[in-house]
Amino acid sequence: MAAEQIVLAAITGAHGIRGEVRLKLFTDDADSLARHARFETGGRALVVAAIRPDKPGTAVARFQGITDRNTAETLRGLTLTVPREALPPLADGEYYIADYLGRMVIDETGVEVGTVKAIENFGASDILDIALARGGSVMVPFVADVVTEEADRLIVPSVWLQ
Repeated sequence: MAAEQIVLAAITGAHGIRGEVRLKLFTDDADSLARHARFETGGRALVVAAIRPDKPGTAVARFQGITDRNTAETLRGLTLTVPREALPPLADGEYYIADYLGRMVIDETGVEVGTVKAIENFGASDILDIALARGGSVMVPFVADVVTEEADRLIVPSVWLQ
């Protein structure tokens, strides 16, 4: 059985004319990516030549064998993954987004209200994007005052689920 792959970044497009790409990071910073020599990208391995920080939440990378803008553009939309066992242990308060995607969300009475479809961060704190069972979605701050965990479920007060 193949190891579970964890997404660390997504390629958002080419950067310049020499084969570099822009990355949207799903890690704290570009240094988190730089410790990995290669990434899986849906059946293809990309070997890192260089990674440098860019704007907050982004980085610029160059991969071996990618030497021009046209080739770099073909990578747009790919995600960069590594096997879970290649990741460092988590410190208190840290988590992998992959561990929450698809997790059931219930209200304080135990009624299932939906599932986590994404976790976003717009600068203040992480936000759960919950796909509601009744249709639509709602965003809820992923903080201890709002969300609690019980086994493999998340509990969100119904006042946040309107």
